Amino acid sequence: MGMQTDVKSVPVAATGTVYAARTRLKGLLVMPGASAGSLVIRDGGASGTVLLSIPTLAGDSSFPVIIPGEGVLCYIDIHATISNATAAVFHG
Repeated sequence: MGMQTDVKSVPVAATGTVYAARTRLKGLLVMPGASAGSLVIRDGGASGTVLLSIPTLAGDSSFPVIIPGEGVLCYIDIHATISNATAAVFHG
């Protein structure tokens, strides 16, 4: 059987560190705002390695971002830069 970990959810409404330690990014639920925006997920803070860059449409419906397998390993932390959207970030 593969690796098993508890998956946690963190709500994100502003730019900043989502989780401040090594973890695996498992998925996201993105809720776009009234105007077009974006969500950028990085490993290593605001200037770290970009892992995902997701544009959002104005007034669009919420949508999941499904990451297959064991997820994306974040060696340092998970950092989100978000504009005109909110999200739930799943990690573990």
